[in-house]
Amino acid sequence: MAMRGFLTPSLGASSLVASSLGVACVAALALPLAPPAHAAPDVSAVPGSTRSLPLVPLTRDRVLGSAPQQGLFRADIDRFSLVGVAWDDPDAELRGRVQVRTRSAATGTWSGWQDVETHNTDHGADPGTAERTSRGVRGATAPLWVNDSDGVDVRVRAEPAATPRGSRAGARPAVLPSGLRLELVDPGDEAPPEGAPVDAPRTGLHSEAAIAASATNTDVTGFGATEIPELSREATEQELARLHEEAQAKPYIGARPKIVTRRGWGADESLRGGGFVYTKRVKAAFVHHTASGNKYSCSQAPSVIRGIYRYHVTSMGWRDLGYNFLVDKCGTLYEGRAGGVAKAVLGAHTLGFNTDSMGVAVIGSYGSTKPAGAAVTALARLTAWKLGLYGADPRGRTSLTSGGGNLYPKGTSVRLNVVSGHRDGYATDCPGTSLYAKLGTVRSSAARYQGR
Repeated sequence: MAMRGFLTPSLGASSLVASSLGVACVAALALPLAPPAHAAPDVSAVPGSTRSLPLVPLTRDRVLGSAPQQGLFRADIDRFSLVGVAWDDPDAELRGRVQVRTRSAATGTWSGWQDVETHNTDHGADPGTAERTSRGVRGATAPLWVNDSDGVDVRVRAEPAATPRGSRAGARPAVLPSGLRLELVDPGDEAPPEGAPVDAPRTGLHSEAAIAASATNTDVTGFGATEIPELSREATEQELARLHEEAQAKPYIGARPKIVTRRGWGADESLRGGGFVYTKRVKAAFVHHTASGNKYSCSQAPSVIRGIYRYHVTSMGWRDLGYNFLVDKCGTLYEGRAGGVAKAVLGAHTLGFNTDSMGVAVIGSYGSTKPAGAAVTALARLTAWKLGLYGADPRGRTSLTSGGGNLYPKGTSVRLNVVSGHRDGYATDCPGTSLYAKLGTVRSSAARYQGR
């Protein structure tokens, strides 16, 4: 993986937290932690797996029309709960339709055909960065959660590229990206119980990586915690004053919400790239949906996150989970990319605008499905707190410099809402029309939580 070094934040006058948090993180990593009881984790106990199966041209009896089509049918395979399709070139688009049906491991019945979201290039590290240019990075569809399954049938059909308006040229031929593969992800067992060793073999955690990830949150919770507890507004202000010398006398900050840590949702820290990468500050929050479907229960949310994490790292070649935070339909908040929930961790969520921003994804698909009120409230509480750490007004606007994308060329200074949807920085449907319509509520509620 690229970008494995531990990078401390750059300092700036407008950064409220970079200096003290960066020092806290380094100090935490330098502590003489007790060695684990077992030196070598039991690799056979690592939960979860990813299988990558090459797609093949479909037989004539399964072909619809004359466009290029590939697919795969497999029954009686090892269980999986999340699927997607990946290909070799991360800059290549899959212009076409991807459909999948799966067989339930519980009932043995096959589902109907489900569409997989193909427009997923809008997520990821910024162009030209070490993470984006890593040789292991691949293109991929969005992941789809299908619950516990043991059979799969997938078909991919190419469609002609649209002809630019005013062009005399005909439509470009329908082609599929090279190296199409079906990705089957088993997220593994549930997260470790409170009090279990940080590098317990059942979670597949290498002690060094697990210790480093937990240490980045010791400024806000105990080492090895499975959740960061919520605080009152007064306690949050006191914490801000304790952590940051430049904190306002009367800060605008929302009460810190409860956040399930990576250890809490069962992240296998041996999967991700080593070290942590930071930016100067958090000036904006981009809201996303995972486009992974809504057929999950809230108790399954940690499994869904473990599946997306494996998909981002193992199938797509990213250094870690792309989002900084996630929220489920019941309003539970989860730590995403490692590095510390209170720090300005560089994510891979909004292509072109990852620097000085954070990305939070609501688990599910919200094109036509309305997001749950609990999820909208959680977005408001999270942004009120995290943006408050950096002095940002959720109702305001800010300037970000584009790292390159299909809306704004690299180097362009862009004025955006402090709380924006993914589509504000990149031409995409994300975070879905129904969720995007709720961002006004998120902004006003977050400002109210901040006491503005």
